[in-house]
Amino acid sequence: MARTLPTVALGLLLLLSAASAIHVSVMLSLTTMRPDGTLNNPDKVKNDIARLKSAGVDGVMVDVWWGIVEQQPKQYIWTGYLQLAQIVQSFNMTLQVVASFHQCGGNVGDTCNTPLPSWVTSVGNSNPDIFYKDSNGSPDVEYLSLGVDNLPLFGGRSPLQIYSDFFESFRANFGGYMPSVIDEVQVGLGPAGELRYPGYQSDKWSYCGIGAFQCYDKYMLADLASSAAAAGHPEWGHGGPNDAGSYNSKPPQSTGFFSGNTNDNFASPYGDFFLGWYSQKLIDHGAAILNLARKSFPVSSGVNIAAKVSGIHWWYDTDSHAAECTAGYYNTDQNNAYLTLAKMFSNNTVTFDFTCLEMTADQSCNSDPQALVRQTRLAAAAVNIPFSGENALEICTPQCDGNKFNQIINVASQRIGLFTQFTYLRLTDNLISDNYGNFNTFRNFVSRMHSL
Repeated sequence: MARTLPTVALGLLLLLSAASAIHVSVMLSLTTMRPDGTLNNPDKVKNDIARLKSAGVDGVMVDVWWGIVEQQPKQYIWTGYLQLAQIVQSFNMTLQVVASFHQCGGNVGDTCNTPLPSWVTSVGNSNPDIFYKDSNGSPDVEYLSLGVDNLPLFGGRSPLQIYSDFFESFRANFGGYMPSVIDEVQVGLGPAGELRYPGYQSDKWSYCGIGAFQCYDKYMLADLASSAAAAGHPEWGHGGPNDAGSYNSKPPQSTGFFSGNTNDNFASPYGDFFLGWYSQKLIDHGAAILNLARKSFPVSSGVNIAAKVSGIHWWYDTDSHAAECTAGYYNTDQNNAYLTLAKMFSNNTVTFDFTCLEMTADQSCNSDPQALVRQTRLAAAAVNIPFSGENALEICTPQCDGNKFNQIINVASQRIGLFTQFTYLRLTDNLISDNYGNFNTFRNFVSRMHSL
């Protein structure tokens, strides 16, 4: 079951509420930028932003794709993003930027194909262990493995040095827009920009499989072996559990590791060691990059830093929380994964961004998104950091689903901590169309969010 916060703190947290209206933004298209770094159809971008402005929307969000910006090492193409910043400024709106160090393509809702820079992927051609791997040795090329964070494998630079250089170049080129226009940098920390492992790779997984552990590149395996030896159990260091099923295993109890029927299951000393190591590596990865981001965008700059956590709601209402575990969220065995993440975020004054705010429990796959969202909000409130949210899936397909907007309102109106911002996924022609009354539905939603 889900971990809870201490009772002493809970009563106080429930009394806290936002001090001002919730900021409402809309994510722009994944293809807002062309592959050459120029703005795609500037006139349409202007018209669409004007339409959003007329609905009372406060700002827009855009992915700043590593694969577009840094096509050659330390040579940055900011042309299109500078033009976009100028457009947003002209409407007196804000611009959230996502430092997207992952590829676009291969995740739910992706409508683009923007791989990592070719000078990065070329290293992977001869050394595929720079990417996360599953137990079959299959690499996931959408994001670099945390196992190489500190290794100078890319023209003498490590990924952490590369990300730091990226932040510094962005600050140097966009300083004049911060924080009046660019008020937030959301730091991509994994697949789909989320702080997680690619436990549910879309080409191998279908809902609601438990996913698969991603610790089989040689660098992570070496770290696991070292950690197991240090724990006095070198036999634990040869890889992940060998009875954890596969991507599409379900229910979790059908596997040995996620059942209660084996000696080395998730709740055993071995399970606690492995899940603790696996999740801590992810936390350390996030902390290292967020620390670099804060150095480039200090609190005194007025720019908010945010990090996104994935809304893995399936199998939430089970003892093992298997799908969360394979993604790196150790939310079982009396552990509160999201409070642990929130504490790490608080060290760098980072906003906790979470998804699936529009979802309600549907009784399938022991899913409980509402309880999951509540747990994350309580976690952020416990360490006094802001919380922001998104919907996980499109709401207007083609007709807007008013029930989903109402659910977001319900979540935002709960008096738990400081809910500062909601970002709608995503700008489409359906959203701003008068068909089905969509635009009026959305405009009313924005107005209601502002009134909370």
